[in-house]
Amino acid sequence: MVTESILSARRVVKDVVLFSGHPMVRSTHPTTIEVTTEDHLTERGDCIIGVSASKGCAGLDARVKNALKGFGAMVTLRILVDDFSFELKAEGDPRLELSHPCDIVVRKSEFISDRTLAVRANAASKDIPKPMVHLLRNPAIAGRLEIEVS
Repeated sequence: MVTESILSARRVVKDVVLFSGHPMVRSTHPTTIEVTTEDHLTERGDCIIGVSASKGCAGLDARVKNALKGFGAMVTLRILVDDFSFELKAEGDPRLELSHPCDIVVRKSEFISDRTLAVRANAASKDIPKPMVHLLRNPAIAGRLEIEVS
């Protein structure tokens, strides 16, 4: 099948963002998920699942940034914390700026800003399993955000 050949030949690029937990992680936002390089968090940050991230959008691998801006870019994101894993799907967009030095935001909507990594996600912060959120409230916990773009 031609379609299968094209899809199987499609290049996959990856990047990883490491982050830490924080006592204020609430993970209740209905439309976004965020990690930030900042080391603090307030109650207003109800979409933030991790702080002290290893990079923001601006620091992502150039190949990943280019792939995210490609027509039809599909994004798989995996959040790994201890023995827990949460996976969501989203889409890239040619309008993505990917220039924010601190923040990475995944959105269910199509809103684009310099902080936006991907849009049209199938899950948000509120969908992360509660046991995982509980772990993310521990500042000593290490998290991992795996980004895969095809």
